Amino acid sequence: MRRTIAYPLAVLTAAAGTTLFTAAPAAAHGYVSAPPSRQALCAAGAVPDCGPIQFEPQSVEGTKGQRNCHGGLSQFAVLSDESRDWPAKSVGSTVTFSWTLTARHRTSTWEYFVGGTRVAVFDDRNQIPDSVVTHRVDLSAFPGKQKVLAIWNIGDTPMAFYNCIDLNVGGGGSGSQPTQPTQPTQPSQPPSQNPAPS
Repeated sequence: MRRTIAYPLAVLTAAAGTTLFTAAPAAAHGYVSAPPSRQALCAAGAVPDCGPIQFEPQSVEGTKGQRNCHGGLSQFAVLSDESRDWPAKSVGSTVTFSWTLTARHRTSTWEYFVGGTRVAVFDDRNQIPDSVVTHRVDLSAFPGKQKVLAIWNIGDTPMAFYNCIDLNVGGGGSGSQPTQPTQPTQPSQPPSQNPAPS
């Protein structure tokens, strides 16, 4: 009798678990990991006192059409605080941006802005991207220190993911170049004790 009762309960529990799993909406999450976005810097501890974004750099998700670093989310407002000392990565005039996607989702477009100018757009045609996505963007028209806003527009929801990346465009290749080792200086020689031949 116990076995007969236990079996239907086990089936019911398994069925309920399956229903809950399949009914849950697919959640997308991701961030620009290289050059490091502001949230990536916070997560790595390179910028202190960032608040909750340091634990979830992939979660800056807001409605489409925004032009800020925090996606309109008050808990991540630190990302739009321009008074903070955000380190700028030195890069060449063409930059490869690398997204790390912790949860993939159908994608409409990826957009890149400098100021109010859209400098690049990549159309994914509502496909599901790989877990790492890279884009090469020409920033030669924007030399010097710049803030790039990178946006991942989800294909079948009204949401997008927002990242700001601080760069020094034209500041040296894909990053800071290693310095060449200096030649050791020769110790000065004491004056010769032998008289010069006549």
